[in-house]
Amino acid sequence: MKLEVINSLDEVGVDEWNRLNCAGDPFVSHEFLHGLELHDCLKPQGWYGTHILLRDNDDVLYAAMPLYLRTNSYGEFVFDWAWADAFERAGGSYYPKLVSAIPFTPASGNRILVSDPRHLDIAAPALTDAAIELVSAHGASSLHLLFPNDEQITRLKEQDLLIRAGCQYHWFNRDYESFDQFLQALNSKRRKQIRRERRDASAPGIEIEVLHGDAITRAHWSIFHKFYCSTFYRKWGEPRLTESFFNYLSESMPQAPLLILGKHEGEYVAGSFSMRGSDTLYGRHWGCSQHFKQLHFELCYYQTIEFCINEKLHRFDAGAQGEHKIMRGFDPVTTWSAHWIDDPRFRDAIAEFLQRETQHIDSYVQEVSGHSPYKKLPELDQSIRFDDTPE
Repeated sequence: MKLEVINSLDEVGVDEWNRLNCAGDPFVSHEFLHGLELHDCLKPQGWYGTHILLRDNDDVLYAAMPLYLRTNSYGEFVFDWAWADAFERAGGSYYPKLVSAIPFTPASGNRILVSDPRHLDIAAPALTDAAIELVSAHGASSLHLLFPNDEQITRLKEQDLLIRAGCQYHWFNRDYESFDQFLQALNSKRRKQIRRERRDASAPGIEIEVLHGDAITRAHWSIFHKFYCSTFYRKWGEPRLTESFFNYLSESMPQAPLLILGKHEGEYVAGSFSMRGSDTLYGRHWGCSQHFKQLHFELCYYQTIEFCINEKLHRFDAGAQGEHKIMRGFDPVTTWSAHWIDDPRFRDAIAEFLQRETQHIDSYVQEVSGHSPYKKLPELDQSIRFDDTPE
């Protein structure tokens, strides 16, 4: 096996990289990651490609790890600002650090890419050890693998990395035939609430457009990008994704983007952007030029849930944060990150912190699971049917 470090996905073929994307994850595809490089989304935000390739003796790409040298923690969604502050107050330099993640995307998936899951036995330790060596080579403080999936976090534990838990809220498709059937699975209070919110969102003059694939034009992206930028300027500062990147997505990954736009009296006023994977829809961004009652919930949740049902997608990952998702049919799920800290004293302090934080996360997930809006069904009675009551 031969290890190689590249600074851009220009240096690896599209097909050979995508052959490692066995899960069909849109975010680890060559098109998505290379598009971020090509369209000026990364370096202005402090993301510098340092990707690791593992090739066999015939120079065939065997495995890879998307990896970035970071000069800040923006766009990661695993918040370590307090770690950085503590380390620097103690006289250290937290930045640069190395991060294996999908920029600006808190979606769980493979961080060690292989064409065959059986290759993980070789690839996981080889790539992780190589990344740790790069920490020293770059004078970095640490290595962070953000949002690895459940299978890969087990491998990273074996590498003696510190494991951090988090919580998100995902909607799961329980083989619903329609949105109304989904509503029937909820208790009466939440069912009424969602129907009321959808009625409010469909006030006179409001129209909804669901655009997928070739239906999304450059004009649509231009409109949505203005909404997207307005949200960033209002909340977080400089927008991360460029308009040319959105157009590139339609050209290079035409079946992945989903735009849901809202009009009022013929004028576009709001929109949400999602990405489609093999069995999952990923909600990403929202923006608006005017506020309309419940339109955010309609475009970001109810229309996307309806899309998942119609397209037989298994799951809707609506992104980070948002306890309000629970009452709208989302379930809490545990997310993961793995961390290697170079300084042994700082590593011990982080390990102690993570032990306490993990207990809190476990208790929190258990607590919010008790607030599920779904009807409580007899565990063994699979024949029960839902009959709605007058509302």
